Amino acid sequence: MVSWNSLFTHMDWYGLLDLLISAVAALLCITLHELSHGFTAYRLGDPTAKNAGRLTLNPVRHIDPFGLVMMLVAKVGWAKPVPVDMRYFKHPKRGMAVTALAGPASNFVLAFLAVALFSLVFRLPSVSDSFLLPLMLLQAFLANVAILSVGLGIFNLIPVSPLDGSKVLFSFLPDKVYMNILRYERYVMIAVLLLTISGFFSRPLSWLIVRVLEGFCSLCGLSQGIEYLLAFSHLFQYFHF
Repeated sequence: MVSWNSLFTHMDWYGLLDLLISAVAALLCITLHELSHGFTAYRLGDPTAKNAGRLTLNPVRHIDPFGLVMMLVAKVGWAKPVPVDMRYFKHPKRGMAVTALAGPASNFVLAFLAVALFSLVFRLPSVSDSFLLPLMLLQAFLANVAILSVGLGIFNLIPVSPLDGSKVLFSFLPDKVYMNILRYERYVMIAVLLLTISGFFSRPLSWLIVRVLEGFCSLCGLSQGIEYLLAFSHLFQYFHF
């Protein structure tokens, strides 16, 4: 029988620290994404999300456990959808499209801010050893926020129901066609889940994530920024203190 001492000694604590940082970053990305949906819908006249208690920064109210795991493993995922009733909108399809876009838009803004702050911290002059670990933890967190937030934003822009991109695309369709598509949303979602698990989206999404992050790094004046972000996103697997 393996003793607790042995288990403690052989535990990959640095890998666990990386996972913890990624999980906290993922929760931030998911929470902001869903809060943006709900708040936008509320501003457009729909109180459904507010009445359901989803206009909150509490991540527990927004988590889809499997979607969170996919974010940590595949860098793309989803949260528990915010309830929206388009009948409250003055222009239902337009209101639904704007509400849908709010989630990915918030993720791109968050990712840019994370890259900008990462760039500022990266350019700090030499610091004392006592500040080194906190700064590295901050950079690891910001790198994870940037990568996961861009991944969440891009994945949700795929124009396949029920992802956010489909709500924008369908807003250009006739009402009858739009309502028929919404009727089969749950079945399409099953197909999307299976394709995601199989890795079908991995290569194109990875390429897009890198391109967006390169653009953000360029805007922030961080040369070779994507390499730094990727390195810091798994920093504690390689550096021991």
